Amino acid sequence: MKTLVDNARSFPMQVARRAEEFRALEVGQCPDVLFITCSDSRVIPSLITGARPGELFELRTAGNIVPEYRSDCPAGEMATIEYAVRVLGVQNIVVCGHSHCGAVSALVKGDDLSAVPAVRGWLERAAPRAVRETAASSPDLAEAVQRNAVAQVERLSAYPCVRERVEQGQLSVHAWYYEVHTGAVRAHRPESAGYGHFLPL
Repeated sequence: MKTLVDNARSFPMQVARRAEEFRALEVGQCPDVLFITCSDSRVIPSLITGARPGELFELRTAGNIVPEYRSDCPAGEMATIEYAVRVLGVQNIVVCGHSHCGAVSALVKGDDLSAVPAVRGWLERAAPRAVRETAASSPDLAEAVQRNAVAQVERLSAYPCVRERVEQGQLSVHAWYYEVHTGAVRAHRPESAGYGHFLPL
């Protein structure tokens, strides 16, 4: 914690050296991308993409899961997506899964989650069946994580705001897979051959 506090104290000096860039943030934000990824501390969107302040609108959930759209039961995740698409007008949504994901591991291995009932409820309610039925064939869980990312992209298509913007040609949705131990990023290419149809960017 001390390192974080020390950096927070010195951050105004860092901002002062980039005053013009940060002053521009006063007028508002205009990100091009909604980046949906896992809450895992090893996944840092701005580090992976090189994005600067104001360039990524982020949504982080356990397992980078997007809940089903339900107008009768609004949730924070739904509100974040709707705001990004309808108000901020993002042109791209990236769903980024990652290797060695604890949430996906719990799903495919059937871990006992009785000690964390909120986690258990979230995964039982929101995780796609196709992911739960994937075998844990490798320690990095690549296949299951990639299936999960694609399933979340498919689920996003049921959000009215996403569907409308995609049909209008104003929004693209992408599935990525990030390896925490190598830094490699792959993107889903449904029209291409290759391992899991995820190919290097």
